[in-house]
Amino acid sequence: QVQLVESGGGLVQAGGSLRLSCTASGSFFALGAMGWYRQALGKQRDLVAVVSRGGVTNYGDSVKGRFTISRDNSKNTMYLQMNSLEPEDTAVYYCNAKEIPSARNYWGQGTQVTVSS
Repeated sequence: QVQLVESGGGLVQAGGSLRLSCTASGSFFALGAMGWYRQALGKQRDLVAVVSRGGVTNYGDSVKGRFTISRDNSKNTMYLQMNSLEPEDTAVYYCNAKEIPSARNYWGQGTQVTVSS
C-alpha cells in the first residue's frame, strides 16, 4: 500500500510561484512513474506533468515552459515548481504514483491552488 500526501498549495497572485510536494509512505518496494494532475471546478482531471523513475519528464501543453516536475527517489518525494502562474491554473492538484512491481495506481487527496488575477 502507498499513501500519497500533497502539500504546498495555496493562494497566489497571477505571475507568482508555488512549489508543490508529494511524499509517499507505506509498505512498498519502489515507485515507478509519478505525476501531477489537476481538476478545475466542473472540468475533467487533466495531466500536468509526469516523471519516470529515471527522471524522464513530460508536460501538458498548457504548462510547458512554466512548470518543472522533479523527484527524489531517496525521499520518495516528487515536486512541482510552478512559475508564472495564471488564473487558468486554478484547480485541485493531485499526486499520482505507480507502485513497482504491482503496477497499482495511487492518488493523493489533492491540494488546492488558487491564482488570483
